[in-house]
Amino acid sequence: MSDIDIPNPKAGPTATDWRAILSLSFGVFGLVTAELLPVSVLTPMAADLKASHGAVGQAVTATAVVAAFAGPLVVLGSGRIDRRLLVWVFMVLLALSSLMAALATSLPILLLARGLLGFALGGYWAMMTALALRLAPHDASRAVSIIVMGVSAATVFAAPVAAMLAAWGGWRSTFLVLAGLGLVALAVQVVALPRLPSSGPTGLRSLLAALQRPAVLLGLGVSITVVSGHFAGFTFIRPFLEQIPKLSISAISMTLLVFGGGGFLGNIAAGALAARHPAWALGGCALLIGLAALMLVFAGRLPTVAILATAIWGLAFGGVPVSAAIWNARAAPDLTESAGALMSSAFQIAIAGGAVIGGALVDQAGPSGGLAYAATAVLAGSLVMLGLSRSKLRTQGDL
Repeated sequence: MSDIDIPNPKAGPTATDWRAILSLSFGVFGLVTAELLPVSVLTPMAADLKASHGAVGQAVTATAVVAAFAGPLVVLGSGRIDRRLLVWVFMVLLALSSLMAALATSLPILLLARGLLGFALGGYWAMMTALALRLAPHDASRAVSIIVMGVSAATVFAAPVAAMLAAWGGWRSTFLVLAGLGLVALAVQVVALPRLPSSGPTGLRSLLAALQRPAVLLGLGVSITVVSGHFAGFTFIRPFLEQIPKLSISAISMTLLVFGGGGFLGNIAAGALAARHPAWALGGCALLIGLAALMLVFAGRLPTVAILATAIWGLAFGGVPVSAAIWNARAAPDLTESAGALMSSAFQIAIAGGAVIGGALVDQAGPSGGLAYAATAVLAGSLVMLGLSRSKLRTQGDL
């Protein structure tokens, strides 16, 4: 089976609504841009707030911790609320949290702002795949790929553009621009999204039912391992590029742009492969990330190697979210919101755990410490997915 079966096609739109799908992609672009923003302005933020790199890196952790709880809570509490209204609320929170971050005068205020962002991010991710299935009932894998492409677009623009804006107008200007982006995304979605009433069970029983699916558990475990490894290394990539290959600010911005461009291409390639073999796509992407991390650890002092490895890393990680989302949808096509909430929590737990582990390693062992953990974690996740996915773990579709 090359696509995803829709359990309830009569709940909401029955024809593909690409305008609405693109608006959801724009929304996730804004949210992920906000989530990743501290990575590219870590150094000036730390200096301004008089905190260590590891402490300011926990701005990523705060977002992820709240998001990990927000996904299931939104699914449990949303009931019969029109999903369109929830999406609009999440965009308002994106704008508000960005404005608060721009005005923050201390680390606690920054973390509070990032917590608001986490609630929006967790809720949006929880519903994202389910909404894709309803808006494109006959081309669901492509719809998931397009929405998740917003993640890849964020990796293209967030890091390099934020670094350049911070160099020009200070790190606070990047968050002000992001607040405006949230309002634009809200306006686009008000125009583009149709009514999206609740389409099925979203209570505690459905969450427990999803957790009883072996393929769902496999996907969650691998995603936690791979994503934690990625963020343990990538959250602190700017200090690494500054201190090890000693790249200039302009070279770092270009390197991060290459990372993002690779991620965009990786999303497209992995989405095409994941439509038929999500296990191969997810396991293969993790394997490439591991190889890139090893290149940085052992040969990252050479600027050419550092830039090449970062590009490979971007290409590989660009395929992780779409591969995981399609795997998850195949594993529980009748419980898409609940399975989506669990996957959202898994990603955010991984982001928080990775940032904490990476921050501790960076503070204790230098910028290469997080990369060593990243290589170990993602290679382990790759081996598990490629080794176990061909066993008897079968659901709808070709896993």
